[in-house]
Amino acid sequence: RREDALRASRRSSRAGFILLLLLLAAMLSFDAFAARVRPHACDDGGGGDDDDATEKSGGHHHPMPHLRPLPPSSSSAPPPPPMKVAVTGAGGRTGSIVMKLLASDASGAFAPPRGLVRSTKSGDKVRNLCDGGDANLCDVVEGDISSADALRTLCDGVDALVMLTSAVPKPKIGSMIAALVSKILPWAENKRPDFYFPEGGSPREVDYEWQVAQIDAAKRAGVKKVVLVSSMGGTQIDNFLNTMGGGGDVGDANILLWKRKAEMALVASGLDYSIVHPGGLLNKEGGKRELLVGVNDELLAGDRRSVPRADVARCVVACLTSPSAKNLSFDLASREEGEGGGATTDVDALLEAASGMTYDYSLPKNSPVPLP
Repeated sequence: RREDALRASRRSSRAGFILLLLLLAAMLSFDAFAARVRPHACDDGGGGDDDDATEKSGGHHHPMPHLRPLPPSSSSAPPPPPMKVAVTGAGGRTGSIVMKLLASDASGAFAPPRGLVRSTKSGDKVRNLCDGGDANLCDVVEGDISSADALRTLCDGVDALVMLTSAVPKPKIGSMIAALVSKILPWAENKRPDFYFPEGGSPREVDYEWQVAQIDAAKRAGVKKVVLVSSMGGTQIDNFLNTMGGGGDVGDANILLWKRKAEMALVASGLDYSIVHPGGLLNKEGGKRELLVGVNDELLAGDRRSVPRADVARCVVACLTSPSAKNLSFDLASREEGEGGGATTDVDALLEAASGMTYDYSLPKNSPVPLP
């Protein structure tokens, strides 16, 4: 009996050993199968640990959802297309500098600009200024801001519009002579020259009605950004510039107030805007002075009230792409060359500083020009 029990025990051990071998073989086969299947699941956007998924679902296996591949990173995205910019007043002293800066930009941010000029002679000057008359570096539209057709052609297919138009008072010759004589003769009372605006060139027409026409043309064409160059002094009804061309009386010409009314129309238009109020414009080299920004004509209280045209043009171009310039109105002046902290080289930082200021379009009160 003892031998029978021993033989039975041996047979049971062999059977257990065989069963263990079979179990190990089955496990190895399952691992091999899983190794073949899991990479395909990861390629399809699934993956994750199956045991963790089963444990978190309370022991029940749920199929992993099909995931879409991630889009490429922003670093591999192509750069935005160059901005197409139209410029009114392109033949003027400041407008032509803006055209040159846009045409010579090496960053790829801007396409060749398109400028509106009033004559063939002015158009030739702008082309030559851009780069020796190379037709590929700028486009010129000949016409007038009072022409709906010219504005439609100018704004067609562009991304941004720069407005650099202004009524220009002309001096009366007799008053100029009298003003000169009054300065020469020590006993004579100093006199200022009288000015007039030519027919069809009044501030109401040029600085308001036809600026609103430019804004409307930009909206119809789908323009996304408008940069308007206006002037400091818009909060001051009694500013000397408001008397020019009006016989010396406030309430007739009011060039600054008509400009301000056009600014308000742009602000209310819904377009992304930047409005620059430069002080007295100087025909000096840009990039040589410290630039000053402010709001509400506060800079006029100081003794630095002018700025080179070239620096105004630099700020205009920067406003086209700077996020800080979105829906921004600011005043601009400069120190004398060599004063202050040195020349302003980072215009974007200047615009960021201006963006922290608040421009008050509730001023001026009791304007002779009806304001919104």
